[in-house]
Amino acid sequence: MDHVDDQAVSPPATHAHMAMPSVEASSASVIENRTFAELAIGDSASIAHRVTEADIQLFAIVSGDVNPAHVDPAYARTDAFHHVVAHGMFGGALISSVLGTRLPGPGTIYLSQFLRFHRPVGIGDTITARVTVRQKKPEHGDVMLDCACTNQDGVTVITGIAEVRAPREKLRLPRVALPTVSLEPPPPAVASNSLIAREPS
Repeated sequence: MDHVDDQAVSPPATHAHMAMPSVEASSASVIENRTFAELAIGDSASIAHRVTEADIQLFAIVSGDVNPAHVDPAYARTDAFHHVVAHGMFGGALISSVLGTRLPGPGTIYLSQFLRFHRPVGIGDTITARVTVRQKKPEHGDVMLDCACTNQDGVTVITGIAEVRAPREKLRLPRVALPTVSLEPPPPAVASNSLIAREPS
């Protein structure tokens, strides 16, 4: 996956053998949170990500969502958008990444999430997910945040509201290096006629 920092762009993923570099939201070696006390209305943070075919396939593998609109190019050409589109919750996962690693960051507890999907996301789109503090609830340390995902043209594709319980303790932790993932082609499909039940002769 290709994550793009606000300041720098990581090298594009190689498509030979569908090799996937480790996933990182930025090149920083540490991640640091913002405690409830440190948060202010209007604070915001974001990450950006260029969507690849491999991203969509991996999301389908992990989620089990093999809707042909996401994984079957021939079908997708006949569908409403005429091309393969990313899963809607892929954008939701980017929002979760911002909340868990940027704002508020480590120690955050996800309580609820509302999302509205405005436009499809396709292969090659660069999606920027941003969260902005809109309300603080001191009783339990809960925070409401506006969420938005926009594409490379500045068009809004997802909006929403998240509620989280912000950390009270300051944390500064090393960023965990994730393993590299490779996708292998699926085995040849079994001929459909071999799956037809036959009456014994």
